[in-house]
Amino acid sequence: MARTWTRLHEHLGCPPGPVTFDMIRQATVDTLEEADDLDWKRDLPVPPMHGHWNEFAKDISAMANTRGGLLIYGVSNDHEIVGIDQEKADLRQYAQWVRNHVHPYLPDLVMFPLTDGATTLLVVDVPASEMAPHLVHGRSDKDKEQQAFTVPYRDRDHTAWMAEHQIERAYRDRFARTGRAEEELQRHIDFTTQTIAAHTSTPAAWFIAVSRPQRPLARGTYTMGTDEARDVLKDAKTRARILHASPSVPGPLVGMGDDTRLNPRLGLRRWVCNNLESPINREVITELHYDGTVVMAANLSFIREIEEPPGPEDDLPVSKRLVTACCYDFVATAQEQQRKLRLDSTLQLTAAIISLDKPRALAPLTSVWSDLGGQESTPSYARRPHRIQPAYTALSPASADDEGRSSAAELHTDLMSQFGL
Repeated sequence: MARTWTRLHEHLGCPPGPVTFDMIRQATVDTLEEADDLDWKRDLPVPPMHGHWNEFAKDISAMANTRGGLLIYGVSNDHEIVGIDQEKADLRQYAQWVRNHVHPYLPDLVMFPLTDGATTLLVVDVPASEMAPHLVHGRSDKDKEQQAFTVPYRDRDHTAWMAEHQIERAYRDRFARTGRAEEELQRHIDFTTQTIAAHTSTPAAWFIAVSRPQRPLARGTYTMGTDEARDVLKDAKTRARILHASPSVPGPLVGMGDDTRLNPRLGLRRWVCNNLESPINREVITELHYDGTVVMAANLSFIREIEEPPGPEDDLPVSKRLVTACCYDFVATAQEQQRKLRLDSTLQLTAAIISLDKPRALAPLTSVWSDLGGQESTPSYARRPHRIQPAYTALSPASADDEGRSSAAELHTDLMSQFGL
């Protein structure tokens, strides 16, 4: 399945969707330069000659080892669309080259022609691979019949070969991805819990959520600046309103204050935006990590109408409407971070409701009128659990609004259903 969010989409400001001929044409008019995830190719791939690597397999492997991207055949290096001879584009043979020369095999590679009726282009869509590093198999004249494996990668606008220490790290990253995904999610939840506990002594229930890509962005590949991190948060506020058409209470992003208060500060390979030092309303934490992880936490027991906070033995109030708003803000932020970093990997989302000091009864608050307004109270039939199991869902790369809306609804439904609601 071809990706719906690429460098072309980002450059042109297009919404997620299939790559089109008109998009490529406009990118060439704009002289969009090559990058680690975009490579213009004038001529179609050619069979590997004796003494040379299979260049097609090398280019495919290099992008899969970095973060995926597009190879577009029929465009010269000076951004002129020259087209290809579609009859000579043997997609079956190209796929065979990849099977024979790239190890492990790349099952999600997509190749397709695009035409405007007069000119045809070939687009090769390379996914960022969960199984990286991928090795290219070949031989060289000087080594006679000696077979060899090498590991290419994209370095900005060209292909380079990994050194031994880079290969070692790539394998270590692969094993870490397959063996520590759940551990990493829990580590973020635990660290956020400790951060909250160090800054507040008032008993409260907290919403904590973590979004993490299945294949995190490689260290050093791309780092957002302050303004870009702020834009992610501002755009997430807008997206949350789109996803949640009728929000009845402000979510964490709105609770931080106006856009001038969305002021991310540097952290350990992350941007941190929180008001724990000087909370205006409820305490909120939002973190945008360099590897694509998003962490969000919000105090669920802060309710302006209650004059006294919960006592040592009181139930902790959990507003259903607020949990809903938190889920939508969280998913919107994960989507915006995903777009900004051009993450081409499924996001794993986890959301939990916890009490900080000890396991305590959690009292769900619902509106006596509807979810859209009215005074909140705890229904007589509701359960008051002391622990809430985490809720899980996933988001595909550059997911559309409908999928984001569905994921947010799934999270808040799974959390609140544990109260018997």
